[in-house]
Formats: sequence, C-alpha cells, structure tokens
Amino acid sequence: MKESEALSLERAAGLFALFGDETRVRLIWLLSEAELSVAEICRVTELAQSRVSGHLAKLRDGGLLAGRARGTSNLYRVDADQLPPEGRALLALFAERLRDSVLDGDRRRLDEVLQARTGGETWPESIAGEMERHYSPGRTWEALGNALFGLLQLGEVLDVGCGDGHIASLLEGRCARYVGMDVSPKVIDAARRREQGRAEGSPSVRSVRFEVADMHSLPLPDQSVDVVLLLHVLSYSSEPALAPREAARALRPGGRVGVSTLLEHPHADVTARYGHVNAGVKPTDLRSLLERAGMTPQFCEITSRERRAPHFQVLTAIALK
Repeated sequence: MKESEALSLERAAGLFALFGDETRVRLIWLLSEAELSVAEICRVTELAQSRVSGHLAKLRDGGLLAGRARGTSNLYRVDADQLPPEGRALLALFAERLRDSVLDGDRRRLDEVLQARTGGETWPESIAGEMERHYSPGRTWEALGNALFGLLQLGEVLDVGCGDGHIASLLEGRCARYVGMDVSPKVIDAARRREQGRAEGSPSVRSVRFEVADMHSLPLPDQSVDVVLLLHVLSYSSEPALAPREAARALRPGGRVGVSTLLEHPHADVTARYGHVNAGVKPTDLRSLLERAGMTPQFCEITSRERRAPHFQVLTAIALK
C-alpha cells in the first residue's frame, strides 16, 4: 500500500463513528444522490433543521462533505474524492445494497424537491454554467474523449510516458501506428497486458507496441513519427529541456508535439508524493523549451484549474516542427 493511501487508527475510528449513526447514513446516502441546501434536506427527510444541521456539521468536520454558496444558501454534497479507499468502498456499498422504506420516501420527496428547484426548467437549463460538475447518464469525460478522438487521424504516434496504455485504447483506429514508452518496466508490463486483453477481443489488425525507454534518450530513429505526446511527463524530469529536444528529433518535418504539464506552483511537498521532481513550468518557459528544440509553438495556454485546493493548473501546448 502506498503511504498516501494508508489509513491511521484515528482516521479509521472517525470513519466508523461517522457511518455509525442511522441519520448520518441517511444523509450520506441523500447527499450522494444530489447536492442540497439545509432547507431542502429538511423537506426531503422531514427532520428538524437543528437535527440536520448538527449531523451535517459532524460530516463536514469529518471531511465527507463539500459545500458551496448558492445565493443566500449553501449547498452540500458528499465529497468522495476526499475519502480514503475504504470510505469510497462504503459509499459504493450503500449505492449497491442499501434498501429501506425510509429511503424510498426520501427518494420520492427528493424528486419533488429537485423538480420544484428548477421551476419548470429542463435539467440542462438548471445546471447551465456549471455543467462540467454534474453527472447525467452516459455523459462522462471518458465517453466525451472517445467521441472527440474519433475525429482524429494522427499518422504514426509516439506517446512518451505512456503509463499503463489508456491513451493507446483511445487512439485505436485513429493512428497508423502507436508506440508507447515509459521508464518503468512494471508500468509497461501493465500496458502490454491491457493491450493483449483488448487485442483478444478485437478482430481488427492492430499496430501498437510498448517499450521501456527514458524520455531523455528515445530509442527511435530521427524523423520517424508524425505526432509525439508528452502528457504529464515533464513533471518527472530533472532536465525538462531534454524531452522536447528528443521529441523534435523523432518528429518528421511538419509533425506536431502535444504537451500537457502542471503550471509552476509552490506545492512541491504535495506533488513529491506522486514522484514529481520539479514544480511545474511557466507558459513562457515552456514556449522557450519548444523553440530551443527547433519547434514552433502554435498554442501554449492554461487549460484547466482544479476546484480542489491547492488548485493545480494545467498548461497545454501544441508545437509544429
């Protein structure tokens, strides 16, 4: 088990205490279903506001809830991302197995509360302006990525720091050849197993391979690929100028490199737990790295900011050789 996933005795006891009260379990279930205000929770559960507020305070102090302002009210929801794996497993168990006549009534009243909240609006209208934060059936980032990747035709692709091969599955049928490279033999073994499983279930001819390699010295001939992906790998480099230089060497004239990396930040103590060896880069520095490697940046901007503290931001760049 990774140190970051370890569960202390104090934290374990705290989780069991939070899940050890029937009303709190009821609220956890409810706030896993929808984001609600205190008044809405009271209408759904038919409990007194003082009782609801007391349990919400304990859940919030225990790290199970996230809140945000909406007008003069606060909305609360279960923040599964803050839970250790054991807590998420309990939530999954609730979703799968929890059945009770009390919850049947809560579910019926929840539907009524949500319908009243929208005031006749459609569901998309009710969440306009924050759609990326809300789930609806089939509307996931994975499904969206697969749909958008279907528009691509990338030629021969080199994925530097490919991890366990997820990008290869997204690019299936969208490139003439895919080569994934990672410095970790264990990670490459996982990628090969994933690809073997996919290949066994697909009759199509596949041109995918994975190799153990260092991003600073790629075992590829000059001008041998059309696209190089450097997705979240520069954070693992003590010499980040070398990876773009190697990418440019491997690219054919007219080829493109796609880079995604953390914007410079003051939270090295946090990212060190994930193996990062630098604290991100500035947009001007990334442009300079690409230009010194012999490429022309066409795009270099901050493309996302995490909602959770410490609000890491992601810098994305596309450059042409």
